[in-house]
Amino acid sequence: MTVKKYLQKNVYEAAVERVEYIFKNFEKVYISFSGGKDSGVMLNLVIDHMRKHKVKKKVGILFIDLEGQYKLTIDYIKEILSKNADLFEVYWCCLPLNLRNAVSVFQPFWTCWDAKQHDKWIRELPDFPGVITTKNNPFPFFRKNMEFEEFIRDFGPWYAKDKKTACLVGIRSDESLNRFRTIALKEKEMLSNLNWTTQMHDSPQLFNCYPIYDWTTEDVWVGNAKLGWEYNKLYDMFYKAGVPLSKQRICQPYGDDQRIGLNLFRVIEPETWARVVNRVSGANFGNIYSGNSILGYRNVRLPAGHTWRTYTKMLLATLPRETAKNYRDRFVKFIRYWNRIGSAVPDGSWLPPGAMITKNLSARGSKGRPLVVYKEIPDTIPSRLEAKRVAPTWRRMAICILKNDQLCRSLSFTQTKRQRERMQELLEKYGKI
Repeated sequence: MTVKKYLQKNVYEAAVERVEYIFKNFEKVYISFSGGKDSGVMLNLVIDHMRKHKVKKKVGILFIDLEGQYKLTIDYIKEILSKNADLFEVYWCCLPLNLRNAVSVFQPFWTCWDAKQHDKWIRELPDFPGVITTKNNPFPFFRKNMEFEEFIRDFGPWYAKDKKTACLVGIRSDESLNRFRTIALKEKEMLSNLNWTTQMHDSPQLFNCYPIYDWTTEDVWVGNAKLGWEYNKLYDMFYKAGVPLSKQRICQPYGDDQRIGLNLFRVIEPETWARVVNRVSGANFGNIYSGNSILGYRNVRLPAGHTWRTYTKMLLATLPRETAKNYRDRFVKFIRYWNRIGSAVPDGSWLPPGAMITKNLSARGSKGRPLVVYKEIPDTIPSRLEAKRVAPTWRRMAICILKNDQLCRSLSFTQTKRQRERMQELLEKYGKI
């Protein structure tokens, strides 16, 4: 069990020390910037350090513009980068990337800045130094329709160019358990045993650094107020709209969690909202039903007369043919994996129905513990175990469909190259109809 340890200093002092350490120990530094509150705090910490110590080398700013963003966010980014243009080397990327669309089973992905959809763009390309489009793209690794996560992964090594490089990422451990694990995980490679750094395996000279990992949401706003930092005024609008501090996030609007905030576009920037609805399939449906049981998969209840197995099959029967086939293919692989490979014995001696202990030992995760395979897939198991993904269940497969998780990431799948190509073929084939 990982336990938090607290320092004898406030989070601002600790963050300042981390930023100073980064500038002393890395040849190159760049910031993964989104225009949100956390990356904004991180940017201000860097600005203060560079002004105070008269740092001459420029810091890279990576901002991936996803097209579907608030005007207030773009105005804030332009303002703060313009005022500090002497400090930064800006990479404002407006490139056609594939993004998740969690509000439609007919268009599971959409491509931002797609030239073929120019007439539907939510906004025009920004006029700002450092904007990168397909016409002036300097990245040899870029390919049209690559995923956002792939671009982030490949940008770091390209920018580092074999020099010791720090990528500053504005994640905070109190935002989620996964983010806390990113910091607390002891098995990761770190710089000088500093838990707020993580070595990136695709580039041994590249480290992700999390200088504000121990800040709370309240710390962010106290820091902005006391230090007079500039911040995105969109958060003022969120507050006026009654959005709790813990739920205020800025990101592309059609993702798995972000769709809950679709309605805010309509409230805060109605002129942007009209184009958001026109741009991506299912956007208005997501606005209407994101808080409803139709899309509120976390608290979904099993319909009367159904098991999770029969409910899963019923859901599959309601989907478009291609979509249903995609799910069936992955569910078959999912079931076969647990039938042949399995996982280590779950907590204690309890085993779900259909589980069988083998003579083999686990070589990953809980190493050395006996492996369990499943001759039958249980309908469901206790939620605490299901959350850990220690066993297969029909409920997990049903929830996968309800989440519109066509990549089945919640079942630990990833998108293959051929699937990406096939998805693009389908988009081009049916996009003209």
